[in-house]
Formats: sequence, C-alpha cells, structure tokens
Amino acid sequence: MDNLRFIRETMERAGSFTAVPGLGGMAMGITAVIAAVLASRQINFDTWLAIWLSEAFIALVIGVVAAGRKARAASTAVLSGPGRKFAMGLAPSILVGGVLTFALYHAGMQALIPGVWLMLYGTGVLAGGAFSVPIVPVMGFCFVLLGTGAEFSPAAWGNWFLAAGFGGLHLIFGAIIAVRYGG
Repeated sequence: MDNLRFIRETMERAGSFTAVPGLGGMAMGITAVIAAVLASRQINFDTWLAIWLSEAFIALVIGVVAAGRKARAASTAVLSGPGRKFAMGLAPSILVGGVLTFALYHAGMQALIPGVWLMLYGTGVLAGGAFSVPIVPVMGFCFVLLGTGAEFSPAAWGNWFLAAGFGGLHLIFGAIIAVRYGG
C-alpha cells in the first residue's frame, strides 16, 4: 500500500494542474465586466479603486470555489503537487501587485495601476500555467500584452483595459478551457 501511495503521489506531482475552472473563469469575466461598468461611473479614484479591489476578492473566491469543485469532480485535491505549484507561481505576482498598488496610490501614480495589475496577473498566470493545461500560459501572455498596452495609453483608458483583460480575456479563455478541458 505504501508503494502504491508513493507511485500515486509521484504521478500527481509530475502531472498538470487540470482543475483550472473554465466556467469559473467565465464567471470571473462577467463580474469583471460589471465592475468595469460600475467603476467607469466613478469620479473619485478611491471609489473606483474600492470597486476593483472588491472585484479582485470576488474573483478570488469564484476561482477557488470553481477549482475546488472541478478538482473534487476529478477526485483530486486542489493543492496536489501541480495545484500547489500553480498557486505558488501565481501568488507572488498577486502579492507584489498589492504592494505596488499601495505604493503607486500613495505616490500619486494611480494611472499606472491598471497596467501593473494586468501585467502582474499575466506574469503570475504564466508562471503558474507552466504547471497547467497549455492554454493557460497563452492567457497569461495576453494579459501581459494588454497590461503593456495600458501602460502606454491615456490614463482614461485604464478602466477599459481592465474590462478587456479581467472581463474579456477571462470570458474567452474560460470558454476555451470549459470546452477543451471541462467545466
């Protein structure tokens, strides 16, 4: 029994993180589009930021719950070897994004925040996606490209870059993942 357990655990660690939630990604995209519409109506940056930070929390909950459901359906643990590697690839970029958001806000450089968020999220998805299904790193690269565009565009476009990334890219890639790799 110990040998079988060792073999199973070794195979899990060597495999890909397949619990990437396509339908969950689409749900994250829908809530991001709603956040973008709400944020676009704000004239106060603090309210705009609060809407997007709330959206980030909502998206995190959706992603964790959806990944958990998909993993349970496949009789695997979310934080199995590949799942843990995916999380460890994504987490540093998210944490750095939080620190940079605070720093940019207090430095009066709020216009840079949307591009930084998109690029860091994309970088995290690229890093975590190395342990996932092949389409995930492609999604990460698209986020990085979109974030780069946001950094060199007028500040007024930042909200719409976030809508295109966190809304549009999650909807598109979520649909692809749902069709090709299951819900």
